[in-house]
Amino acid sequence: MTQGVSIIGAGLSKFGRQPGVSGRQMAVTAIGAALQDAGLTWPDVQVAFGGSDGSGLADTLVAELGFTGIPFTNVKNGCATGGSALFSAVNAVRSGSAEIALAVGFDKHPRGAFDPKPAEWGLPDGYGDAGLMVTTQFFGAKISRYMRRNGISHETLARVAAKAYRNGALNPNAWRREAIDVDTIAGADMVNDPLTRYMFCSPGEGAAAIVVAGADAAKRLGGRPVQLRAIAHRTRQFGSFEVFSPSVQGTGEPTSVSADAAAAAFDLAGIGPEDVEVAQLQDTESGAEIMHMAECGFCTPGEQEAMIAAGETEIGGRLPINTDGGCIANGEPIGASGLRQVHEIVTQLRGEAGERQVPNTPRVGFTHVYGAPGISACTVLTV
Repeated sequence: MTQGVSIIGAGLSKFGRQPGVSGRQMAVTAIGAALQDAGLTWPDVQVAFGGSDGSGLADTLVAELGFTGIPFTNVKNGCATGGSALFSAVNAVRSGSAEIALAVGFDKHPRGAFDPKPAEWGLPDGYGDAGLMVTTQFFGAKISRYMRRNGISHETLARVAAKAYRNGALNPNAWRREAIDVDTIAGADMVNDPLTRYMFCSPGEGAAAIVVAGADAAKRLGGRPVQLRAIAHRTRQFGSFEVFSPSVQGTGEPTSVSADAAAAAFDLAGIGPEDVEVAQLQDTESGAEIMHMAECGFCTPGEQEAMIAAGETEIGGRLPINTDGGCIANGEPIGASGLRQVHEIVTQLRGEAGERQVPNTPRVGFTHVYGAPGISACTVLTV
């Protein structure tokens, strides 16, 4: 029988521009907060996994944390880096190789858009010469097609972003902490049709860390454990249409790595999307949140229009989504995003989210992270 795993500690650094603070320093801050939350110190951690896209190697953090000699593995998996690190930490506990494990993700990106190189993604230089390595173009093309096929309006794109900024204003760790109204978002300068500048997240700065433990250790330590009911991690299948995946192959509908990972997580958890009371979905831009609502099983394509207009995804709605402001309000430090999502669900399930707390203290939460060129990690958390 698979050993139960609980989250016993969760920590964050601030998100957003932090002059003079390195990504590594943010990681140490997040780890310290997670350990304090768990009532532990660094020597209690028996194995660690972590990564960043461009701010250094996670295993070298032992220079600041302490030379305890534990296995510390570097993880680099695009926007799913944090989710992949957590997947590895959970499996270390489940295997019996450790009772207490840590996952950390961090990044400090420079201003401006990401600058991926085609060769690093297995693509010819011509793909970059044609401008197809510009991620905003992919996001614009994908949501534009989705809107035409499923009756999603431009106003709904703006509503998703407005919700993100409202929620971010309630989150003391968020980068964007000022509300922006729907009309301002919809009327802002266009980046890639139909997405305006306020509908996108920005490459940012921040770190998050999670401490997990087996059932015996969690019981012994007490505290406020949150059960990690399931975690699933998938890469794209044949026929996918993903960031930097040059074409849709095959004759059917494109496959979805997010749908695959979410379905696997729900199957492992033994519950369904209808049981979830608060969710975190990847929102690199507002169209992504809309598409991921359906891909993760919370509605059918097209139902998002009415759900969002009715306020169902707001903090006080039927299915609150991205209660901390998501990537749009927090920015996208690639290594940290997946673990930031888990931190928020842990906070909500504990009833400790303050002004952004979902009413009636939810008992079931879900996280979903998605990254190029088609990779996703999902969790189901319960109390």
